[in-house]
Amino acid sequence: MRRLRIILAVVTLLTGLNCSKSDEAKKAEPPVPDPPATEETSLRKALPFPFGAAVNINLLKTRVAYRDLVVREYNSLTPENAMKASVIHPQQNTYNWADADYLVDFAKQNNKRVHGHTLIWYKSLPSWITEFQGDAAAWDNLFKTHIQTIVTHFKGKVASWDVVNEAIADDGTLRPCIWLEKIGPDYIAKAFQYAHEADPDALLFYNDYGHEYGPTKRGAILDLINDLKNRHIPVHGIGLQMHTRYNMADNNLANAINTVAQTGLKIHIAELDIAINPDNLQALTFSPALAEQQSQKYKFIVKTYNALPANQKFGITTWNVGDADSWIPGTYNRPDWPLPFDGDYKKKPAYQGILDGVK
Repeated sequence: MRRLRIILAVVTLLTGLNCSKSDEAKKAEPPVPDPPATEETSLRKALPFPFGAAVNINLLKTRVAYRDLVVREYNSLTPENAMKASVIHPQQNTYNWADADYLVDFAKQNNKRVHGHTLIWYKSLPSWITEFQGDAAAWDNLFKTHIQTIVTHFKGKVASWDVVNEAIADDGTLRPCIWLEKIGPDYIAKAFQYAHEADPDALLFYNDYGHEYGPTKRGAILDLINDLKNRHIPVHGIGLQMHTRYNMADNNLANAINTVAQTGLKIHIAELDIAINPDNLQALTFSPALAEQQSQKYKFIVKTYNALPANQKFGITTWNVGDADSWIPGTYNRPDWPLPFDGDYKKKPAYQGILDGVK
C-alpha cells in the first residue's frame, strides 16, 4: 500500500511538471500577428508622379460617387471650366470666385494640388472683352488687370497656371485672336510676365494640343518656348494636352513627349483622354478588344512619360473622370469612352494600363 502511494505521488509530480513546462512553452510562443491591413490601390498612391483630373465643379458638389472617386484616385486637380474668363470674369468689374474657391477649398481639405486653367485663351471670352473699345494702352490694362487680379486672388493656393492656352494654330502660325489683334504678338510674353509679377512662386505653363500629330505645330510651339526662354521670360513648363486616340502611332506619342522634354522645362500631360471612336461611328459599341487597345495606349503614354527625368515630371492629368463626363461625345455627337473610368465610375482596363506603365 505504501509502495502504491509512492508511485501515485511520483506520477502526480511528473504530470505537474509536464503541465508547467507546457504552459511555459505556450507563454513563450510569439503571438500570431494579424494579417496586414490591405488598402485599395489608387492612382495617386501607385504612381511616382502626380496624377490628376480636370473636374466639373457641379458634379464635385452634387454627385457623391464622383466626389469619392476624385478623393480616392487623384492628387492634382484642374478646374475644367471654373477659371476660364467667361466664368470667372463675366463683367469688367465683376469676378465670380464661387466655383473656383470651392475647388481650392476642396483641394486643401483633401491635400491635393491645384493647377489653374486658364488665364489667356482665344475662346470662352465674355462679351465685355470681345466688345471692348479702347486704345492699345487700355487693352494692355484690361489684359494685365484680368491676369493679375485672378492670380493674386489665388496666390499661395494655386500651385501652377496654364498662362496661355492654344496660341499656335495647326499650321504653325500664331492663332488669330483678339489678344493678337489688340495687343500684338508679344501678348504671350506679357501674359507670363504679368502672372509672375502677381505670384512669383507659381509655376507657369504654356499649354497646347496636337504635339503628337506631327512636327509642324510641335516645332512652332518649341520655337515659341525657346524664344521666351532666350528672352528670360518666366516660363517653367509645357502642357501637352494629349487629346489623342487609341490608334495613334506610338512613335508619334514618343516624339511628342521626348521632343518637348529637350527644353529642360517641366512637362505636364495636361488634358489626357484617348478616344476610341475617332471616325464618329454612330453604331460603335465598347468592346473588349477596343478596351484592350485603349489600355495599351494609356500604358505606352505613361511609360514614356515616366522615363523623363524626375524633375521634369510635373504630372499627368486626365480631362475629367468618367466616360459620361467627357467632353468628347457631346462635342462630336458620337459615342465614345475615352477615360479610365466608365459611366458608373468603375475601373476600365485603361486603369490597369496606367498602373502597368510604371512597372
